[in-house]
Amino acid sequence: MRQQDSSSRGAAPEGVERLRAGVELEVEIERILPGGVGLAHARGQTMFVALSAPGDRLLVRVERVKGSLAFASIKEVLDASPVRVEPPCRYFGRCGGCDFQQLNYEAQLAAKVEIIRDCLRRVARVEPPTEIPITPSPDAWRYRSRLRWQHDAQRRLLGYFERGTHRVCDVVECPVALPALQEKLNDLRVRLREGELPDEASEFEAVAGDEGVALAPSLEESDAHTQARVIAGERYNFDAGCFFQINHELLEPLVREATRDAEGESAVDLYCGVGLFTLPLARRFARVKGVEGNAVACAFARLNLSGAGLTNASVETASVGAWLADHATAHAPVDFVLLDPPRAGAEPEAIAGIVALRPRQISYVSCDPATLARDLRALYASGYKIAHASAFDMFPQTHHVETVVRLARPL
Repeated sequence: MRQQDSSSRGAAPEGVERLRAGVELEVEIERILPGGVGLAHARGQTMFVALSAPGDRLLVRVERVKGSLAFASIKEVLDASPVRVEPPCRYFGRCGGCDFQQLNYEAQLAAKVEIIRDCLRRVARVEPPTEIPITPSPDAWRYRSRLRWQHDAQRRLLGYFERGTHRVCDVVECPVALPALQEKLNDLRVRLREGELPDEASEFEAVAGDEGVALAPSLEESDAHTQARVIAGERYNFDAGCFFQINHELLEPLVREATRDAEGESAVDLYCGVGLFTLPLARRFARVKGVEGNAVACAFARLNLSGAGLTNASVETASVGAWLADHATAHAPVDFVLLDPPRAGAEPEAIAGIVALRPRQISYVSCDPATLARDLRALYASGYKIAHASAFDMFPQTHHVETVVRLARPL
C-alpha cells in the first residue's frame, strides 16, 4: 500500500485512512530528533523513522502506532538526501550499536547540536545559547576504548545485541573499536570456535589503555590487569569493571572545558568516577570532595589522587543523592560543583542537594541531552542560568553526544 502523502500536522483529512502497522507509504524526512530518529508527517500523524537522513524521500513500513505517533522502518530509499552516505559496517541496521553511519560526518555533528537545542527548548523550556560549538572527534572511526560483547554460548555467537532485541548479532569486525580491542575480539572469537569461552559468561567487557587491554571476566592472568591513561599530564588508573570515558582523544579538551575559569576555596565533584575531573579540580581549589557510588571507581580515584601527590582532595563512597541529603548543609556554601552523572541524569534528591550547597557556579557534564535538559529545568527554577554550553562528539556514528553546560547564580 504505497501512497505519497504530503498531509502533515493535525487530524487526518476526511476519508484518509489513519496509519496502522503494516502500512507502506512514501514520506520525506524533515530533520533528526533526540533519540536519533528522523521526523516525518503523514496522514495527520507524526512519524519516527529509524536510520534515516534529513531530506531523504523514503518508502517506509509502519511497525507500530502509539496514539498520534507512528514508528516506521525504511523499505527503500527513493531519493537519497545529499548528506546520506553508504554505511561501511556490514552489520549496520541489524546491530544495535551505531545509528548514524548513514550520515556524513558534518551532518552528524549538525544533528547533534540540533538535538541539544531541541531538548533545551522542549524539556528545559529555555532558549538555547546562540552558539553551541561542537568539538569533533579526531577519529570518526576506531575511537572506542571500551566495548561490551554479548556471548550466546548455546548458538556460539559473540557480538552486540541486535537493534531493539536481546538476540546476539554475531560480529567479526567492529569499525568503531580501537585496533587493540579489535585484536581482543579476534582472540575471543578464536576461543569461541574452539569452545574455550565459559558458558556462564554472558558478556565480556573490554577496555583499552596505555598498557594494553583489560577484560572482565578475565580468561587469563594478563586480562585482569589495571589499565592507565595519561590525560593532560594526569595519570588515571582504571579497569574494565569501572567507568572511564570511551573516546580518550577528546578527554583533554573535555576536561579543559568542564573546569575552565574554575578556582576558589572549595569544590565538589559529583559522580566523580575514577577522578577524571577531581584531579584537575584539586589543582585549582584549596579543598575538593569527590562523591561516587561505585566502590571500585572510588578506590581508583583515591589511587589516582595519591599518585598525583594531591592531598587536598578526598573521595566518599556513597550514593550522590544520599550523600547530599546528609552533608550538603554542612559543606555549604561551595564555590563550584561539577557533576557527570550516568545517562539517566541526576536523581531528584541530588538536584535538591546541589541547590542546598549554594554553589556560585555549576558545571554539568552530560551524555544525554534529554536528561540534562530535565535537570537544567529544575536548576533554572532555583535561580541558576546557563552561562555557556558546548558539545563534544565523544560517540561518532551514533546519535549520542557529550554536553558541557556552565551555570551561574545571579549575584
